[in-house]
Amino acid sequence: MMSALPKNYMTPEEYLKFERESEIKHEYLDGEVFAMAGASRKHNLILGSTYASLYAQLRERPCETYMSDQRVKVSTKFYTYSDISIVCGEAEFEDSDVDTLLNPQVIIEVLSPSTGNYDRGKKFQQYRALKSLQEYVVIAQESVRVEHYVRQGERWILTDFISRDDIVKLKSIDGSLPLMDVYEKVTFEEAE
Repeated sequence: MMSALPKNYMTPEEYLKFERESEIKHEYLDGEVFAMAGASRKHNLILGSTYASLYAQLRERPCETYMSDQRVKVSTKFYTYSDISIVCGEAEFEDSDVDTLLNPQVIIEVLSPSTGNYDRGKKFQQYRALKSLQEYVVIAQESVRVEHYVRQGERWILTDFISRDDIVKLKSIDGSLPLMDVYEKVTFEEAE
């Protein structure tokens, strides 16, 4: 969940200065700044397990796997914190502070009830402007479900995965994401 700060608009430069001095994270969208809320237990378990699985696969390769404290610049109108972002090859940053990634190939978001529509909609619309982005993965936390979007030219192709036995192939980084790993230690209440 995000909440807007009061009325004043910021330039990207003002936002970066403000954000680098802030104790909490904020997303920047078209001049407005939104505080980022904390996450649930399931969100943290899923995020941690997903990161660990991918990090273990990529650790001896020229890839960098970042968790949610790594800011991503999508455009001069949009700065955000992806749950996970991955770069294989040389990571590019906005400036010498090396805290704003420019070229993720894979972005992963863990949905929450309050951000699900945003992550699939407006946020994904913004992400698609990143020329480096080849795959976008959206992970549900209320049930076993992973949506995998793959860039094919100007189109994005969606594949759904709904079983813990499924494995998402991340071709752009030559990796995979077993749902057994993603949902390790996560349980769901039986539907009544």
